[in-house]
Amino acid sequence: MSWWKRDAGRGSRQPFDPDVWRPIRHSLPLLADLDDFDADRLGPRAWQLLQRKRWVAGDDVELDQPAMLAIAAQAELLTLGWSDRDARAAFDNVSEIILLPDAFHRHVEEMDDFGVMHEYVDERAGETSWRGPVVLAVPDVAESGDYTGFNVIIHEFAHKLDLGNSQDVDGFPPLAANSDVTSKEWHRVFTAVWDDLQAHIARDEPTPIDDYAATHPGECFAVCCELFFSAPDQLVEVYPDLLDLLNRYFRQEPLARFGRRQSSGVDQS
Repeated sequence: MSWWKRDAGRGSRQPFDPDVWRPIRHSLPLLADLDDFDADRLGPRAWQLLQRKRWVAGDDVELDQPAMLAIAAQAELLTLGWSDRDARAAFDNVSEIILLPDAFHRHVEEMDDFGVMHEYVDERAGETSWRGPVVLAVPDVAESGDYTGFNVIIHEFAHKLDLGNSQDVDGFPPLAANSDVTSKEWHRVFTAVWDDLQAHIARDEPTPIDDYAATHPGECFAVCCELFFSAPDQLVEVYPDLLDLLNRYFRQEPLARFGRRQSSGVDQS
């Protein structure tokens, strides 16, 4: 692996450059649909994330500033509605971002509800762990940033939010002290989504959203975050209460941004 690291002290003296940010903002639908106020808020946050973290390139991966800034911007899209202080704290548990040239494989051992251990090889587009790196496959990063409902960057950084109050992903991230979302409401809404997914699987029916969300509560949260930002029109059709909950948790409304894109006739991809 090759390494690219910007020293934290040196990085703090490199000011944010709007001229670098501007073409990146307009290169991806999820960023292009931001109004000027939000885009001007997101750009410096993405720049700071790029500066503060270590970036690691796998073999045959070229690290360039625009590509890294685009990744950082999609990660910070999760924090866009929060205060600067809360946004900075959200990813304190990110040590580094590792970019690999392709999907990678992990040997997995899992015990089912009957105590039977299952072993298999899992192909992954990304992964992370408590205080561990965020690992992303470059081809899947390239497929992120539009309204297809897939975004590996948002998915993995959503796990980092989830890990903000626990060493394991459990689908329940920390809530801001002044949030109007309560723990009770969070559990009620997500439990209803989880139960509905499990009921579809039990009936051998297609699930309303990606069935990966039904594999673990932490994956349910991450998949729903992907949909919230990159397919809010799909999420509102099947789980409107969840969309409302995430609107208030993230303090932003991607469905409104998507609606403006539709009304303008701009291609959604």
